[in-house]
Amino acid sequence: MKNLGKETETLEFKKTTGEMKAAMISIASILNKHGVGTLYFGVKPNGDVAGQDVSESSLRDVSRAVYETIKPQIYPAITEEVFEGRSTIKVEFSGESSPYSAAGRYYLRTADEDREVTPEELKVFFGANKYREKWEKGLSELTEKQVDRSAIKNFWQNAIAAGRLPEGRYTCPIILNRFGLVRDGHLTNAGEVLFGNNHPISLKVGIFATDEKLTILDMKLFEDNIFNLMRLAEEYILQHIRWRVEIVSWERDEIPEVPVAVVREILANSFAHAIYGGRTTHEICIHPGKITFYSPGEYASKYKPEEYIKKDLESEIRNPAISKILFLNHSIEKFGSGFKRIDSLCKDAGVKYSYENGQNGFKFIIKRNPITSDTADVTSDVTTDVTSVDELNLTEKTILAILKSKPDASREELAEKASKTVRTVQRTLNSLRDKGYIEREGAKQNTVWKIKK
Repeated sequence: MKNLGKETETLEFKKTTGEMKAAMISIASILNKHGVGTLYFGVKPNGDVAGQDVSESSLRDVSRAVYETIKPQIYPAITEEVFEGRSTIKVEFSGESSPYSAAGRYYLRTADEDREVTPEELKVFFGANKYREKWEKGLSELTEKQVDRSAIKNFWQNAIAAGRLPEGRYTCPIILNRFGLVRDGHLTNAGEVLFGNNHPISLKVGIFATDEKLTILDMKLFEDNIFNLMRLAEEYILQHIRWRVEIVSWERDEIPEVPVAVVREILANSFAHAIYGGRTTHEICIHPGKITFYSPGEYASKYKPEEYIKKDLESEIRNPAISKILFLNHSIEKFGSGFKRIDSLCKDAGVKYSYENGQNGFKFIIKRNPITSDTADVTSDVTTDVTSVDELNLTEKTILAILKSKPDASREELAEKASKTVRTVQRTLNSLRDKGYIEREGAKQNTVWKIKK
């Protein structure tokens, strides 16, 4: 028996024309995903040609079903094809007027299955694909000489060390041409954001006194290419999160509250899947109770993050050229594995996380554990964890956070940063002192607050 192989994202088999409704769904699904495909009637799902009766009437039935069911209208080639004496109906179709519906419903092809989607999901899918096809390959205003040569050199050295680029003699022009990042003497848009020397991307980073964006303790704007921004972002985060010390076999280990690998994975995926040139910019906010990573552009996949964690799904890549460079650089471990890797690392470290999928961007949220101090009970030789800020109200936490950043802040400065009156600030300082969190040092005119907890 003749076998036509396996079903794919552009090839579908139906045993008979009795599966006409399902066939029309497959046609719409394939059109929406790829714009072209082939469907056979008379072939089993495993590819075996079973054959079926083919007549002028059956060919007209298929044509009529396509005409009445698929919208907008398409004009497929419907023919009889014979394999080893068994007749089949072959339907070859294509279309450039997506989205296509089958009986008023919309579908997308995933592997060899057809999945019904909402208009909103379809809008996201086509928006992401339209962006992907046009933006990366578009030419920027930068010439091929306006590049950050040290960033390119670091890239190929990292890629060789990771075993993802063969050893050899590389130059900046060789790298740019090899990965399609230059054309007609100009960097492509992907080449500009990866290696441009004109500071093409903005990244806002900030530290806040509370979990709301009210009291800013520090705010910076970095402008550079992807490679330099990933390094700057990582350094900023690691400088401003908490570290604990563990002594094992007389060796001192400093361990961050959020694993460095988690920070790197989130940053790499944030830059790989962003929409560039949009209304918002990359942003990282460090709050007492959380760290947020914001990436411009709607979530790029039809699958939810938890589906990537639980299953082995193919990656849907918004920026293929950028993602490939980050993969070769070892910034991305494996396509489609980002959420799975982050989930595993966070579980190992006891770190909780969540995400928010907004209309203009995707936000990943790392939950910070409460500050604890180790208080040793000498008589029992038992170490007890004591949460040090649970007894404080919101204003007290805010003032304490500001003082940790600027111990010599005056009452007027504290009032301005915390959006409180000077009188409220004085009451709060007294309360923090009475509770043993701060201690005054220096003269009244040159007060410095020593943080005790």
